[in-house]
Amino acid sequence: ACTSLPQTFQIMFVYKFVVSPPNIRFQLDGDYLLGGLFDIHHVSSPLRLDRPEPFILSSYRSFQVMRFAVEEINNSTSLLPNISVGYILFDQCSDRYSFPSMLNLISVAGLLDPWGDLPKNLMAVIGSYTSSKTMSVAPLFMMDLIPMISYSASASAFSQKKAYPSFLRTVHTNKDVIEIIVRILKHFKWHWVAFLYDDNSYGDDGRELFIRKIQDTEICLAYTKGLDHQTDYPRIFRQINTLRVHVIIVFASEWMAEVLFESAIQQNVTNKVWLATDAWSLNRKLPKTKGIRNVGTVLGVAAPATTIPGFSDFVHSAKAVALCENAEQETFCNQVFNCSGLSAADVIDADPTFSFTVYAAVYAIAHALHKTLQCGASSCNDNMTVYPHMVLAELKKSNFTLLNQTIHFDENGDPNYGFYLIVFWNHNGDVQEVGYYEFYPPFRLVINNTEIRWHTNGEVPTSVCSQECPIGHKKKPEGIHRCCFNCEICQNGTFINITEDPYTCVSCTDAEWSAEGSTSCSLRVVEFVPFTDTGAVVLTVAAWALVGLNLAVSVLFAINFNTPVVRSAGGPMCFLILICLTLSSLSVYFYFGQPTAASCILRFLPFLLFYIVCLACFVVRSFQIVCIFKIAAKLPKLYSWWMKYHGQWLVITVSFAIQALLLIIGYSYDPPKPFNETFWYRDKIVLGCDINLNATSTSVIFLSSLCFLCFIFSYMGKDLPKNYNEAKSITFCLLLLILTWIAFATVYLLYNGTYIQTLNALAILSSLYSFLWWYFIPKCLIIIFQPQRNTQQYFQGLIQSYTKTISQ
Repeated sequence: ACTSLPQTFQIMFVYKFVVSPPNIRFQLDGDYLLGGLFDIHHVSSPLRLDRPEPFILSSYRSFQVMRFAVEEINNSTSLLPNISVGYILFDQCSDRYSFPSMLNLISVAGLLDPWGDLPKNLMAVIGSYTSSKTMSVAPLFMMDLIPMISYSASASAFSQKKAYPSFLRTVHTNKDVIEIIVRILKHFKWHWVAFLYDDNSYGDDGRELFIRKIQDTEICLAYTKGLDHQTDYPRIFRQINTLRVHVIIVFASEWMAEVLFESAIQQNVTNKVWLATDAWSLNRKLPKTKGIRNVGTVLGVAAPATTIPGFSDFVHSAKAVALCENAEQETFCNQVFNCSGLSAADVIDADPTFSFTVYAAVYAIAHALHKTLQCGASSCNDNMTVYPHMVLAELKKSNFTLLNQTIHFDENGDPNYGFYLIVFWNHNGDVQEVGYYEFYPPFRLVINNTEIRWHTNGEVPTSVCSQECPIGHKKKPEGIHRCCFNCEICQNGTFINITEDPYTCVSCTDAEWSAEGSTSCSLRVVEFVPFTDTGAVVLTVAAWALVGLNLAVSVLFAINFNTPVVRSAGGPMCFLILICLTLSSLSVYFYFGQPTAASCILRFLPFLLFYIVCLACFVVRSFQIVCIFKIAAKLPKLYSWWMKYHGQWLVITVSFAIQALLLIIGYSYDPPKPFNETFWYRDKIVLGCDINLNATSTSVIFLSSLCFLCFIFSYMGKDLPKNYNEAKSITFCLLLLILTWIAFATVYLLYNGTYIQTLNALAILSSLYSFLWWYFIPKCLIIIFQPQRNTQQYFQGLIQSYTKTISQ
């Protein structure tokens, strides 16, 4: 049972094909045989025996080119000497009528046997014309590795060697054509296009390649539609006009393009740019069609129309009636052809697009066969048996020069040489060359714009969904197409770089700024108050003056320590206040210069730490004044306890300790640090210090509480003797202190510029001077200029007078 399995498979695939009378257009005997597949007639609908099919003159020209090339090779003394090449050429107008002939071509004695013998002298097949028909017949030749060289089938699928191992081609692929079309679109900045294509494997492949190619570009496919013999062309044109598309890519065969333009002329389609592929760009009929000028401008991609020496003479010498010389062939493809109407000039003037590719295909096989037969200058090895796969191996290594072009193939069997032309249908009905594209590095596209006469009176037509945004604006997508968008201006602090991302306004860095609608950022100007600034110099001098005055007052108080004025001012407490005022003034110096971590800490630490001592001293002093004159008589025990335990120093010490603890905790949590202010000013950076309010709020609240407590105690002593003015002086100092910081807070909320640091230093210095100037200086003036008021008798008289007034 196991041994019979292969035999079973063999029975399934070995069959006899009954061949009807061969539909061979031309046959030439030779030592080695070539097959040729040409679409001399085109079938666009199911065959009807009573309806003639269109005759394709350009395909008939290619048909004759193959005959001419074989004749040249047979007459050559250097290529395949003493070897004759024959051919069997088919009109592949329909698979229904063509398959019997092709099956007969690859059969042996009417049998098709994949494991049996091959036709003895069939070395290769040239064709087919279209990708669809090539796909239908190619598997017949692939199974025996019979080389098949197509002169026109450009679909990408044939580059897949697993499916088509013995397929090569001399025509450039759809991928190459799409590459040129996309480059043309980019060159003229056409971003909004329609893509019409043959509804078959050729057109589908072109459409898929185009969609993939434009994925990362600014080109958008606004409309796409497959074309066949049932297409509603008026509806297509209405949709294209509705979408405001002005550029139409026609990726179709020659006959489909003819039908499309006939409909466009009938529908009065105007002002369009039509991009033609190499399949119909050199069409000789359409450029001279009546009304073709009204449809717009036609640009195309075309293979160079290479002149084949001797071909014209060959056509003139051949009989036109040779096409129909066999009566059995007159009804082939339902076509009774009147050969008398065909002249040599008609064949020579036909579309030459694929003439050279047919010519190159024939010569490629001849050179491969030449190497396979080990031919020399005058003879070949006649004793060896040549198989198609041997010719295939040499074909893949092809490297020869033909009409000044080097013919060779890449690893996929695709051509790896040459260039394509960019053509324009001028107003004389001729196809005019206006540029070219090279298929090898650097892959240059060159277009002479001045040679193109646009339908827009000299200006290059536009085709966009949305007009380009003004400078400094970003694109905001609208709908599914990236070519359709609204424009939005980039705000302050952002910029647009359209070469990198036209859809996003990029934020500037903290060190940069930009105005509205900018395309780049500018560096901000860095600002801080230097030590050389006028305000800084004035405040620094004032701070040193404060230190000097504090020292002078301390000396004066020390000399007059036992006098009533010094004792009533606080005695030893005065020196503590003056020392703390001096230490608090250290904060002023750190408000100038570029901020650092240390300077930010020292801007606030000395003032908050030592100014609390000053306030605590004045709280105690105010309390003592009120206690002496009011509480002593009513609460003698409290007064006794206060004097016994030195309550004033206890309050001062506790206040200092609490403030020090609060500052340590706050600064440990988040100390002040340098900060770049970029919010208030877009074009500059103001260097300052960042204070965490949560970390420092407790110490500030504590200081403010002492300030208000002191104010309350001092205000309670407002009715003390007029000349005994310590309480009044303290009240006035505190009132100035409160007004100073209220004013600073107001300015801080409204202004955050460079000089806010100067104003902060001024507020600190004003707070220090308020105590010195309104508390200590008046007492110094009494000591110096009114010594009579600085006596014990004078003070006792004031107290007795006040006591007598209260008792009354």
